Order: sequence, then C-alpha cells, then structure tokens
Amino acid sequence: MSFNIGLSGLYAANKQLDVTGNNIANVATTGFKSSRAEFADVYAASKLGSGHNAIGSGVSLAAVSQQFNQGEITGTGGLLDMAIKGGGFFVQKGSDGSLEYTRSGTFRPDKDGYVTNSTGTSRLQGYATDENGKVIKGNLVDLRIDQSNLPPKASTKVDSSSNLKSSEPVIDQALKPFDPMEESTFTTQYSTMLYDTQGNSHPMVQYMVKTGANEWKSYTLIDGRNPDGTPVSGAGAVAPVPSTLTFDTAGALKGIVTPPSTVSNTTLTIANWKPGVLDKGVWVENGAAANPTGIAINMANITQHNSASYRNPPITDGYATGEITGLKIDGSGVLFATFSNEQSKAIGQISLASFNNEQGLQPNGGTTWKETFSSGQPGYDTPQSGTLGTIVANSLENSNVNLTSELVELIKAQSNFQANSKTISTESTLMQTIIQMT
Repeated sequence: MSFNIGLSGLYAANKQLDVTGNNIANVATTGFKSSRAEFADVYAASKLGSGHNAIGSGVSLAAVSQQFNQGEITGTGGLLDMAIKGGGFFVQKGSDGSLEYTRSGTFRPDKDGYVTNSTGTSRLQGYATDENGKVIKGNLVDLRIDQSNLPPKASTKVDSSSNLKSSEPVIDQALKPFDPMEESTFTTQYSTMLYDTQGNSHPMVQYMVKTGANEWKSYTLIDGRNPDGTPVSGAGAVAPVPSTLTFDTAGALKGIVTPPSTVSNTTLTIANWKPGVLDKGVWVENGAAANPTGIAINMANITQHNSASYRNPPITDGYATGEITGLKIDGSGVLFATFSNEQSKAIGQISLASFNNEQGLQPNGGTTWKETFSSGQPGYDTPQSGTLGTIVANSLENSNVNLTSELVELIKAQSNFQANSKTISTESTLMQTIIQMT
C-alpha cells in the first residue's frame, strides 16, 4: 500500500511542477491567466466500514483552477492595442466561425480593414454603426476600419454666443449707409465658414451696425455677396437687406425681424443661398447646392452689455470631404475614426462577454477560452455596462503570474517530489529486510 501512496504523491508533485512550469513559461504572455493545482486526499473504505482506524490511500489531482484576477496594464502606444480594466472578455470569431474569448488585446487590421488578433486568424466582434455614426446594438459583427473618405455635409445651422458692446456709438445710416468695404459704416463683424453639398467652403460674414439705443442691424454676406449671389457693389448691385435686432434694458435679446417678415424670433434663417464662384470675374453657380431647408443661425445667445464685443467660436455642422487620419477608442469601446476635416465618426463599438462561471471556461490555446456547459452561456454587452470593465486604449494587460510566488511553488513541488521518492525508497528497504528474514 505504501508504494501506491508514494506513487500518488509523485504523480501529484509532478502535476504541481507542470502547472507551476506552465505559469512561469507564460509570465510574459499578454492576457495570460495563471492556474493553480488543487489536490484531494484519497481513502479506500466500504460503505459500512468504520473510519476510526482508516488510513489514507494517497492523493489525487482534484482540479486545475484558473485565476482570473486582474493583470497589470501597461501602455504600449499601439494603435489597436487594448486592455480590459475590470471584468469581461474580448469576443473573437475564428476562421471556422466559432466564437472564442480572450483577455489579450493585441489587435491589428488585416488587408481588408478587419480588426484581427495578432495571428490574423480571428476577427474582433462588436456592434456596427449606421451612416451617421450611431451604434446599432444588435447582432455581433466583424469590426472593420473603413478607409474611405468622409463625404461632405452641407451646413444646416450655426450656433455661438457673443456680446455687442452697449456703449458703442450709434451710426447714422442716412449719412453712412452700409458698405462692407468701409469699416466706418459698421460696428463689428463676425465670420463663419459654411459648406455646400459638394464640400466647397464659403465664408459668411455678419456685419453688425448699432443704429439706436438697444437696436442693431445685421447684414449677412456670403463670399462677399448677397446670399442669392447678387453683388452688393458695382454693376447689377443689390443693397443687402438687414435684419433688426432689439434688446431689452438688461441687454438680453428680445428678437430679430427680417423683412419682408414681421415675425420676431431669435433665429435668422438663410433660405435663398445659391453657392457659386467667380469665373473670370463673372459670378456663376458652382454646380453645388445649399441645404434645401436653409441655414438656421441661432442668435439667442447674443447679449448687449457694456463690455468688449466678442464672439465665441461658432459651431456649425457642415464640413468638407475628409480623409481618415487616425483612430481613437474610448472607455466604452467605441472606435472613432478621425478625419482631415477635423471631424470624427464612430465606426463601431467593441462587445465584451461575461460568464456566470469563468472557472468553467475551456482553455483553447492562443490565450483564448471556449464556452462550455460548466461556464454557462455568455452575456454580451458594451464595456462599462453592469460588471463589464473599461477599455484602456493603446495598452495591454500583462500576465497575472506572480513570478516570486511561482518560484516558491517550484521549490515546494521539488521538495514534495523528493519526500515522496523517500517514501518509496524506505518501503523498498523494508521489503528487502523482510525478504532477507525469510
């Protein structure tokens, strides 16, 4: 019996060495999770047998459990390197169509733009976006970085906050009619860049003229001409039609009136803009168009206080064609493509998987795991949802192996092996003594 007990001890010590050796071998493996050998004692007894004098029959390997505690996160600067801070697994689809799960965020694009693992054999899974960059949380899809240009968008609105200095002198327009080429005929001016449907840029300038107490005129020119393309000076000149802004005694905007309408509101709408260009000194339409519903200029945030006239940077939704220049990933796993026209657009969102029993996952090699009956079915959601962690961009999660602890385990396993070898050696000596006695 002692031989069998010693042999079981040797087997257990050998398995302990295997597990410890595997941990040490993967100390530098990204996303690796260490394992622990768990043992149980063995007793041989019948159902009705008494246990008062029972002697154990050795030891057996009960389980090799994985330790899913967080590994250290290190910045790498890699464009598609990602780490999960917290719970969850990246979801990958293998070449055979099956799903696998990993904590290793070493991703890169393939020749078709799909985000794959470091070997290029599995594609990262997530949620797609529509043409406006809105994430569609439905079925999982292969995440792909679209290298195509961002098409232009015609301007539909302009929004900003500004102040008109209340102590500015009144300009008598009977003596000094508005002339954009003569600075003495207007008080201040604001410039905004507008875009037509083909992405051509057109500077819009609003000239503000103080015409009375708490009253200002606003003249709007685009490309130095009236919005409809008619010139404001020279042959065929048409005098620009101003809008009238009135303020209350506290300096807040009461409303805007633009002829021929008599309705007062806080939005100036340009509905007759015809984009064009100068061709050999002749103004012609450039083949593009303006936003069909016009351009709404929000002037509700204009004040009239006795401080310097200023205007905060305008916000407009129009832009020219943009070429992709980079990629950014936020904590919730949204992939944003950045473009040369200073725009950004969501092109996808990473999905993470969670399991009721992570210990039930089956190691699949390549720092991946497979779903099993013991692990339960995965739940998919976006990062930062529920118990799922945060995505740390341009970083990787290191192996969670504690090398110092593993070296101590190595010494313990070696001692266990030697001690069990001594048990067998001693039993052999006893057997030799008995044989000699006979």
